[in-house]
Amino acid sequence: MTRNAIVIGAGPSGLATAVCLQKAGFEVAVLERDDRVGSAWHTHYDSLKLHTSRGRSGLPGLPIPRSAGKYPSRADVASYLETYAQTFDLDVRLGFAVDRVDPENGGWVVRHEHGDDVAEVVVFATGLNGQPNRPGWPGLDSFPGPVMHASEYRNPHRFIDRRVLVVGFGNSGADIATDLSGAGIVTGLSVRSPVNIVPQEILGIPVTSLSLLRRALGPAAADRMTAPVIETLVGRPEDYGLRKAAKGPVRQVVEDGRVPMIDVGVLAAIKAGRVAVHPGIERFDGASVRFADGTEGAYDSLITATGYRVDLSAFLPDVPDVLDAAGRPKVSGGPSGRAGLYFCSYHASPNGQLRQSAFEAEKIAEHAARVLA
Repeated sequence: MTRNAIVIGAGPSGLATAVCLQKAGFEVAVLERDDRVGSAWHTHYDSLKLHTSRGRSGLPGLPIPRSAGKYPSRADVASYLETYAQTFDLDVRLGFAVDRVDPENGGWVVRHEHGDDVAEVVVFATGLNGQPNRPGWPGLDSFPGPVMHASEYRNPHRFIDRRVLVVGFGNSGADIATDLSGAGIVTGLSVRSPVNIVPQEILGIPVTSLSLLRRALGPAAADRMTAPVIETLVGRPEDYGLRKAAKGPVRQVVEDGRVPMIDVGVLAAIKAGRVAVHPGIERFDGASVRFADGTEGAYDSLITATGYRVDLSAFLPDVPDVLDAAGRPKVSGGPSGRAGLYFCSYHASPNGQLRQSAFEAEKIAEHAARVLA
């Protein structure tokens, strides 16, 4: 007997889940609100490359081609996702924005702009990059230049002859600051919180490939063992005018869901003076930015690399028990507590998010097939 499933989102986690469910005997429809598969990968900044290696980033059943190199680019990933959907002949329905999902008669009703669909299994796979966090500061309305979130940044071209302040020291913020400074643009980087910095590779091994060490030793011991090597390769945060986090990078991901900054060039730019490091912002006074340590800087463009919020509560008004107080799924990659309802890749992973998506997709399909057998 054929079982039917609906996957919400045609990004990496949605496509991976659809393929795994299809292989498990489900008839699967993928509903995507945008007009193409992997839409976010078509709009990320141009210089983006995976921080995880190609060999550990492929989705189930189809590796990323060797032509993409060791660390595939944004364009490579976007092309791969389109090929992935075509290879497995997935039923991807573009322009299907989901409004809500309701339990009904032991299954689920997915309500969208084109009507309602019923399924025994529903998987949310809309990703960690939900709604951009757009912080505010006193005096921001007096700032004369453009203010944009990192999700809106594409390349340095529009910032030539401008002074740009990037806020946030996650991987996007570091990449964008490197991109801007490499184009000769006056670039500042505001970092409010203590940080972990790690090299992209340790002894030729991608840092995201050291999961075996974490599993064998545990997060705290893995951090202690790798700390001297990391310091030898990239130095200490204090060497760059930054503050060191209280937890090591592995504990930070596992316990707090925060990925450390994987260096692909920003540390060299800071050392060379091409990127000026500032503490957190206190207030704006026109183009003058006052920082928490009392210093000031003059900038005329602002890019906030301040992350995203995930809140699915509006989609599941009658099933609040599967979400935490902020609207994030309590369980990702396993049974949610409601039969037939799953969430894929909503928790940050030290292994890289594409690999985590593949792992969770397989677990979801396995569980769904077993429960409905």
